[in-house]
Amino acid sequence: AENRSFAEKFDFPFQLLCDTEKTAALAYGAARSAADAYPQRLTFVIEPDGIVREAIATKDPAGQAADLLSRL
Repeated sequence: AENRSFAEKFDFPFQLLCDTEKTAALAYGAARSAADAYPQRLTFVIEPDGIVREAIATKDPAGQAADLLSRL
């Protein structure tokens, strides 16, 4: 519900992932174990064919988004 509210507030055209079991975090290496309190904040650049091209430590989400958009 919180993710949905956040996405609606900012008019995201996509759903946000809610990974309560850390399944995706473990698969992508953002968490070392399910016991981790929080996974690392990472941004993944995934191509339409499903290939992960970049994994970037997310230090400045707003600045990083602008940087990624400038490369499209």
